[in-house]
Amino acid sequence: MVTGAGSGIGQAVADALHARGDELVLLARNEERADHLRQRYAGAEVRVADLVEFDRLAERVEGIDLLDAVVHSAGVIELEPVAELELGHLTHQLRINLVAPTELTRALLPALRAARGTVVFVNSSAGLVASPRWGAYAASKFGLKAIADSLREEEAAHGVRVTTIYPGRTSTPMQAKVHEQEGRAYDPADWASPESAAATIVHVLDLPRDATIPDVRFRPAPR
Repeated sequence: MVTGAGSGIGQAVADALHARGDELVLLARNEERADHLRQRYAGAEVRVADLVEFDRLAERVEGIDLLDAVVHSAGVIELEPVAELELGHLTHQLRINLVAPTELTRALLPALRAARGTVVFVNSSAGLVASPRWGAYAASKFGLKAIADSLREEEAAHGVRVTTIYPGRTSTPMQAKVHEQEGRAYDPADWASPESAAATIVHVLDLPRDATIPDVRFRPAPR
């Protein structure tokens, strides 16, 4: 299962897995996005599930009894200094970046345990260090790190592996938005590609059963 498959790193992961014939379950926020995913990923199972409807997430993933992996790639960002932080922006980032992947993972744990599967949280370098104006986003990602670290230890007895990837700046639509909010010109060539991030994630998914990678720090190479 991949969330955020409509763009960026999530799309690159879905592309890589689909190209090699993996069976995909993709979540879309609405029917319009679902139709787009069905056209791009022929044969994939696409379910409509708004990640902020927490009380319905378990219902949206009913019937999945065996799941090799879930890649949490959906995310949102708004840059604002704490003094000017809009409450709606704060809560929305917490809901999408922290609460949604937590609740979705909880709903999927029986299927992941049955398959001795892997959970991958696409975090951020901001999940390790908070910079000015990044407080709300970083808070959501710091929280996601805590969930991943706890889950990793809790689920080890069930054979479930948990990996967090901390990408630095990557050429995605979110990165374009960040540059706009920072008032900087954006050139995708300046940063790592989402395909490179996806290759890292696929490597984690393909590890032999006798190994795990708890954390991966992913950065663009020096230019």
